[in-house]
Amino acid sequence: MPASNHINYMKEQTVLENINNFKNKSLLIVDDDNPFRERLARAMEKKGFEVIQAESVQKGIESVKTKKPGFAVVDLRLGDGNGLEVVKQIQSTNNDSRIIMLTGYGNIPTAVAAIKEGAIDYLAKPADADDVEKALLADPRKKLLLLWIQCQQIE
Repeated sequence: MPASNHINYMKEQTVLENINNFKNKSLLIVDDDNPFRERLARAMEKKGFEVIQAESVQKGIESVKTKKPGFAVVDLRLGDGNGLEVVKQIQSTNNDSRIIMLTGYGNIPTAVAAIKEGAIDYLAKPADADDVEKALLADPRKKLLLLWIQCQQIE
């Protein structure tokens, strides 16, 4: 079976976990696009997440030190630096966090760097709340396998 068929089959088989099954429902959203961040925060609160917002790398890192998030959505390019710095901070305090990177500048090397730092997925902006929820609640092991298969296709 070609790798693309494996990917499609696995996507169809993805089972989402329920947010209520998680002890730590806190979701840190780090994005300097205020309207987008606030819209996403409202939607994710309706889905059961306890949302914390930050608009910069500095504020994101401060938030992580105050509350270790169970989940995070981090924009790659922020006004004061690279969102990967926030990912590193989250991983150093709670390596069980489920982190996804958002960016308007998607490319494979950046996605690989995000995954190496601990992100479980990488979404292009503008991502809607349903896509974010699916990425956060899908089995991270299946996500990594999908990414590995996709990288094999590129090589």
